[in-house]
Amino acid sequence: MRGKKQKEPAGMNPAEIFAALEMLEQERGISKSFMMQKIVHAITTAYQRDHKDVEEENIIVEVDEERKDLRMFVQKVIVDEEDYVDPANEMPLEEARTLSGRYQIGDTVRIPVDRMEFGRIAAGNGKQVIIQGLREAERGMVYDEFNSKQHEILTGVVTRIDPRNGAVSLRIGTGTESTEALLLPGEQVPDETLEEGMHIKVYVVDVRLSNRGAQVLISRTHPGLVKRLFELEVPEIFDGTVEVKAIAREAGSRTKMAVWSNDENVDPIGACVGPRGQRVAGIVEELRGEKIDIIKYSEDPAAFIAAALAPADVVEVRMEEGGKACRCVVPDDQLSLAIGKEGQNARLAARLTGYKIDIKPEHYEEPEEEEDAPEEASGEIPEEAAGTETAPGGSEE
Repeated sequence: MRGKKQKEPAGMNPAEIFAALEMLEQERGISKSFMMQKIVHAITTAYQRDHKDVEEENIIVEVDEERKDLRMFVQKVIVDEEDYVDPANEMPLEEARTLSGRYQIGDTVRIPVDRMEFGRIAAGNGKQVIIQGLREAERGMVYDEFNSKQHEILTGVVTRIDPRNGAVSLRIGTGTESTEALLLPGEQVPDETLEEGMHIKVYVVDVRLSNRGAQVLISRTHPGLVKRLFELEVPEIFDGTVEVKAIAREAGSRTKMAVWSNDENVDPIGACVGPRGQRVAGIVEELRGEKIDIIKYSEDPAAFIAAALAPADVVEVRMEEGGKACRCVVPDDQLSLAIGKEGQNARLAARLTGYKIDIKPEHYEEPEEEEDAPEEASGEIPEEAAGTETAPGGSEE
């Protein structure tokens, strides 16, 4: 009967959907129109799933903001009886005129979907989309919070240590913007012992948004951790007076850091070391005793390479033409110091400068080639007499 309002199906109350979207917008900052688009899409998809003969473009969900109501229609194009071939998308003129005598060929008929059926679809799918929207909002807020902290230092609390692979779970952040982060074994400092409940500083390498939420990739071995620690400890680095030009690090053992001052009255090394070594001592303590060599950066490659080989003295640096390689001559009694234990000093110097470094003692003599020697023979330098180190990407290790 006309005039009698059809009873709404159980669970179907469009006004509640509108109220929920307004709450999401106010409390979570999610656009109401954006969420309504998602609900409309979900309802349309559900209807199509139940009606295989209906294509997406023939479905309309009408959103009445003023009355806080939703209605669904199936659209069909009016055609002549002779051209009627697609019942899902077309309606014969004769049938259309039983609905209204005004219809003409080419007009579009909007047929209301039964409110009982629409109510069932909208109730379930609308609720599901709103719940999903809340989850996305929470993930989005966590992602936005930590994405702004990329390449920064955060303090995390160790919550769990996996006994199988040694991966460490940390809780970083506070309140609703906190999340779990995983410190993988490859990002942990060798021989560093971590325990549940311990507070440690980590470097945020990257933040990614996945189906499970924000994934915060963290590290204790990244050179950026050392740089950020110096920025926190040294005001001259924080304000830009002193610049960190390069860092090479073997976590847990040794770091070489090249610094430069933009103010001729400020000593970059002294600023980093601090009064009585207090600044660098605090960083060494945070890094559990890792040694830190601070050297002065130079735009002259030879001077920079010589400084990078500290604590060894360098007599001469001979730059090779046509490539990033050089030969460094050191005093005979400092060869092992220049190379370092297991080649570490030379290796870090090469990484810091980007040059392949060939280290020779001061009184080293090139072996003479014998005239009758085969072409493929070559004089080899004993390991104890010389050392060679290559920058990343070089041909030798």
